[in-house]
Amino acid sequence: MKARAFDYRRVTSVTEALAAYAGCRGEARYLAGGQSLLPALNLRLDGPDLLIDIGRIDTLRGISVEGDALRIGALTRHAETLSSPLIVAHAPILTEAAAFMAHPAIRNLGTMGGSLALADPASELPACMRALGAVIEIAGPAGTRNVAADDYFRDLFETVLAPGELLSAVRVPLARPDIRMRFDEIARRRGDYAMVGLAAHLAFSGDVVETARLAFCSVGPTPMRAPAAESALAGRSLGPESIAAAKAALAADLAPDDDDALSAAARMHLARVLLGRVLSALGDGPQRAEAA
Repeated sequence: MKARAFDYRRVTSVTEALAAYAGCRGEARYLAGGQSLLPALNLRLDGPDLLIDIGRIDTLRGISVEGDALRIGALTRHAETLSSPLIVAHAPILTEAAAFMAHPAIRNLGTMGGSLALADPASELPACMRALGAVIEIAGPAGTRNVAADDYFRDLFETVLAPGELLSAVRVPLARPDIRMRFDEIARRRGDYAMVGLAAHLAFSGDVVETARLAFCSVGPTPMRAPAAESALAGRSLGPESIAAAKAALAADLAPDDDDALSAAARMHLARVLLGRVLSALGDGPQRAEAA
């Protein structure tokens, strides 16, 4: 199939992009890497009147340390996430997750902002943002606002982004020496959508877990935190007993639906297997990804 007819406009600033959206008399869409939008257009699942190409807005690019956070521009390609020394040093969970994302051709074009704006619950980056306690930076007609990742995702493919708003960057707290983090997933083939994925971020005091942030993908309509499992880990050393307790507590956190690909019971089983695998790896010490 081919996309419906639409107008196209390339912009070079956030201000110009917002103005183009506001001036559209019909529906408009922002275009970045296009790895989700273009297939939807060609299948006629989406049919905007105006496509606003933001790919040349320089202020949406760049990875930098700002104070106690790592700022990652919305136009950061997945391939950059995989290879950036700053991300490896300060948020290695993102490097690990990027290695699971589709295939090189898609990683070379897909963007951080595009993934988070789409908010596919099977995608790796949304789960990582919840595990990291990231802040989403959003530009709009009224200025820039910041939203915690825990508050950003609302429902299936639904976020707090209002019509016309543009995700401009994410801010990730810098990893401290007492932080251990890891991403892993289970898929039928490398590059396929995960049957279940897990982003884990644990803060330690010596050998004791002070706080845990566990965020799963592919188990619900949004990236899902696991507060009961997190509580089962807090205040305990990370070993067989605490890991077993966290796996048992997961029943209070997740309630996946049956679907054509996998039953709910099978997905829950895989979530427990993956949780045990990730926590066991974190119990061996801090994880640091290698730059590609």
